[in-house]
Amino acid sequence: MAESTSLLFNPRTYDPRHFDPETRRLLRATVDWFEARGKRRLIEDYRSRAWLGDFLDFAAAEGLFATFLTPASAAPDGGGDRRWDTARIAALNEIFGFYGLDYWYAWQVTILGLGPVWQSDNTAARDRAAELLSQGEVFAFGLSEKAHGADIYSTDMLLEPDGDVPGGFRATGSKYYIGNGNAAGLVSVFGRRTDVEGPEGYVFFAADSRHEAYHLVKNVVDSSKFVSEFRLEDYPVAPADVLHTGRAAFDAALNTVNVGKFNLCTASIGICEHAMYEAVTHASNRILYGRPVTAFPHVRRELTDAYVRLVGMKLFSDRAVDYFRSAGPDDRRYLLFNPMTKMKVTTEGEKVIDLMWDVIAAKGFEKDNYFAQAAVEIRGLPKLEGTVHVNLALILKFMRNHLLDPVDHPPVPTRLDAADDAFLFRQGPARGLGSVRFHDWRTAFDAYAAVPNVARFREQADALCTFVETAAPGEEQSRDLDLLLAVGQLFALVVHGQLILEQARLTGLDEELLDELFAVLVRDFSAHAVELHGKDSATAAQQEWALGAVRRPVVDAARSTRIWERVEALSGTYETAP
Repeated sequence: MAESTSLLFNPRTYDPRHFDPETRRLLRATVDWFEARGKRRLIEDYRSRAWLGDFLDFAAAEGLFATFLTPASAAPDGGGDRRWDTARIAALNEIFGFYGLDYWYAWQVTILGLGPVWQSDNTAARDRAAELLSQGEVFAFGLSEKAHGADIYSTDMLLEPDGDVPGGFRATGSKYYIGNGNAAGLVSVFGRRTDVEGPEGYVFFAADSRHEAYHLVKNVVDSSKFVSEFRLEDYPVAPADVLHTGRAAFDAALNTVNVGKFNLCTASIGICEHAMYEAVTHASNRILYGRPVTAFPHVRRELTDAYVRLVGMKLFSDRAVDYFRSAGPDDRRYLLFNPMTKMKVTTEGEKVIDLMWDVIAAKGFEKDNYFAQAAVEIRGLPKLEGTVHVNLALILKFMRNHLLDPVDHPPVPTRLDAADDAFLFRQGPARGLGSVRFHDWRTAFDAYAAVPNVARFREQADALCTFVETAAPGEEQSRDLDLLLAVGQLFALVVHGQLILEQARLTGLDEELLDELFAVLVRDFSAHAVELHGKDSATAAQQEWALGAVRRPVVDAARSTRIWERVEALSGTYETAP
């Protein structure tokens, strides 16, 4: 039992000893706050759509957001325990997802709101943000609009030069789908000048949601999350409020999303972990036709698949943290692994929930369980900070360099050190993706060549390299995004498998569990190959390749039974305190 539960977050046994004392204290204090609030109150808050005032009061009293979200360079004491540390941010994402995505969302949009500030050279604005964090305030990111979504080329937030204030503006326009827009002490707002054409007219500025020229229109969702529509009417933007102008404002928007989208993967992991405890416990104690539900082979298969997929999500995300924290001007591999965490890990989360829901069926709708909200909230994460399609298209830009043209990179170690991830706020221009180079993905697979299903999957990965060299979409086909996305799914699986193997090697994950996980990935690759075969524009060569890439996993009934026993051992190991 200990081995199976140790891979999943369990509040009863959680002790993040790998972090420094203050981080460890704050993470444990957050878990204790949720446990003290209790299952009934947490569910009632979710169902009644209550604003998160009590939680934000707790976070303010503990200095939680201020400690985790103030870069050392912006901390008034020169750092101390305050730093931007992606490893501990990921740990907190997981905790928030575990107890309720509403709590995570208030934190997530605060991260997005801070992005343009921490990238700015405006010292006054940075000091103001640090002070607001110290006071327990939340932040918001005013980018998207009702008519244009996140199409920042088409923003209708207009800034007219203020004739009475040199360097100042008057801002008028609306923003839509802006989290924390009801309560943010600072809203980072993207707009464009009326007197300057093209990219040089872009402006990022800081607004206050309590200002009389800031008009809150409504919450656009039926949730405790306050996802606002707001309108600025002749809002005064002083020179001290301007965060970025011109192309730098455009880059700040994209780079902020780069930072923020990373948080979705670990939130989805937390959701799945809590739901798994409920699902396995229910199924193990449910008697159907005189037998436990878990005695049926299809139930064991679905729960085992859900478990190994969840382990894969955790392994990939943990390893991606290392690349995120080790990034620099000469190592931008995170630009591939980041959208992977966004689209691949979160869609894996959907599969995990669906597999468990097939088992527990009607139980998943009951209002007194966490699972009912998990089944709803897991759907949102693949759709935030860019859709799955957008991130798949981004991933494809790296495919040829990653698969076919590796270069030497110094090994990236596990990054749990108490360091400030300063590069995230000086990423530079949001372009040049074609110049990003990667280490050889085959190395991770070579280390596990003796594991049957890793070897089987390696056959498929090698086949994808052949596809890229001999049957890749040409110029005309490259306009068929439907076909390209199918190719993207195949490539994403190779990258997913690579980082899983790297993390398995660093953590000593047992090979039997890895074998069961890669049996699932072999099936997934085959399914996406068949999908590619059926695409309207697939050429004869592509169709032939697709069917040739289909593989059957290496079956080992005894191995699968032993992995099932680990899943079964989760029954009764956790339930939120009443």
